[in-house]
Amino acid sequence: MHPPRIFRTAILVSGGGTNALSLLRASAAREIPIAVVAVIAHRADIPAVERCRAAGIEPIILPLPAGDAASDAIDAALRSVGTELVLLAGYLRHFRVGAWAGRTLNIHPALLPEFGGKGMFGEQVHAAVLRSGVRESGCTVHFVDDQFDHGATVVERRVPVLDSDTPRTLAARVQQEEAAAYCEAIRLWTLQQHAHA
Repeated sequence: MHPPRIFRTAILVSGGGTNALSLLRASAAREIPIAVVAVIAHRADIPAVERCRAAGIEPIILPLPAGDAASDAIDAALRSVGTELVLLAGYLRHFRVGAWAGRTLNIHPALLPEFGGKGMFGEQVHAAVLRSGVRESGCTVHFVDDQFDHGATVVERRVPVLDSDTPRTLAARVQQEEAAAYCEAIRLWTLQQHAHA
């Protein structure tokens, strides 16, 4: 029996780093078959950078403007560490999929395809959910394509929307499901890779 293959993984961050830290912890505990070989951010002054440093990984900072120059730099950084899987964890810039198609996952703090798309992030998402009157929200892990929050769903987890909810309380309830959802999606992706090997 061969030991499970560990996939070299890069995480892209833009915000608080909660999901990145959950992925780092799950990887260290061998709950998911990945080794985080890079964390990439486009700014040094975000909480995710400090949190990742505190967790023992020095992020790569790529402070480039949006567009092809930034995408080329990200591609080069991913290749330089032998990346096999890319995880977007609160990454708010457009990611040029290109060579990473089928190997890039994103987590979104709502159920897709509703409540997704450009500009739908953070508390704006939860405010839109509450305005809509739906009784259920959740999070979605999906493959990344060239449109925001658009690729095929891998995993979704659902939570109730309460009459007393604010965007912040709903966000907290959704966030409780995000780590488990991302880990489940990663396991499904790695099983698919083994099946095609």
